[in-house]
Amino acid sequence: MKEQNKKTYYVSIAHGEISQVKTASPWDFQIEATDEEIIQLREYFDQNYSSDWQAFWRAHVPYIQYHYDRENDAYDDTMKKIYQLIYKLGNEEARQHIRSMGWVQE
Repeated sequence: MKEQNKKTYYVSIAHGEISQVKTASPWDFQIEATDEEIIQLREYFDQNYSSDWQAFWRAHVPYIQYHYDRENDAYDDTMKKIYQLIYKLGNEEARQHIRSMGWVQE
């Protein structure tokens, strides 16, 4: 089975953006990824976008605390997956930054 070619991408966590153009917009991490890996990362960002909106509407219910809110749990779990995938695909600077944030342990 032939290994797919990896391409360089630039990822913005706050905006959920993945670009091949370094100067297109501000970015947080540089990664090398196959098309399938980018599809997976995009799915994680899409999941968080959906969870974020659900959490926004739930935030208007004052008696639910953050740590009892399923939407917040889903968002947090997906953020872990995003950072783990970026750690796997990222350059050394990306991996070092993610390690310093405590999102992964080796």
